[in-house]
Amino acid sequence: MKPITEETARERLAALCSRSEHCISQVKEKMYDWGIAPQAQDRIVDYLLAHHYIDEERFARVYIEDKVHYNGWGPRKIAQMLVAKRIDKQVVRNILEEIDPQVFVGQLQPLLRQKQRSVTGKTAYERYCKLVRFALGRGYEMETIRQCLAEVEEDEP
Repeated sequence: MKPITEETARERLAALCSRSEHCISQVKEKMYDWGIAPQAQDRIVDYLLAHHYIDEERFARVYIEDKVHYNGWGPRKIAQMLVAKRIDKQVVRNILEEIDPQVFVGQLQPLLRQKQRSVTGKTAYERYCKLVRFALGRGYEMETIRQCLAEVEEDEP
């Protein structure tokens, strides 16, 4: 495969980042795959930041919005995944604090109702534990899980 020049990589990444949000770690990973030298990677990232092709906070906002509304993830899983993408923890924390906690409750309740139909267990406690584990796996906090399970159980015939 023909090596990619720094200029070509910068143009490709600018085009990619103008179509969808990406973070610095994703861009660097792509450049690494292309075999771009570390010094050139830094210059390209500086260019992309200076021309507003990438913005970590903007990426985090879009990522959080997407994962909350389309994937049904809770705040803990979202934060964990953004930290894995090397987004600053304080930026993530600030954005998550802006979200009304009722948004997460509104997302978790239907998930628990749907999951409750398929959960089997010998006792009610066993089924409850399975629902809690499910919600924890989705990244919800225990307080939100308890609140939602109480409301789901009230609706149960």
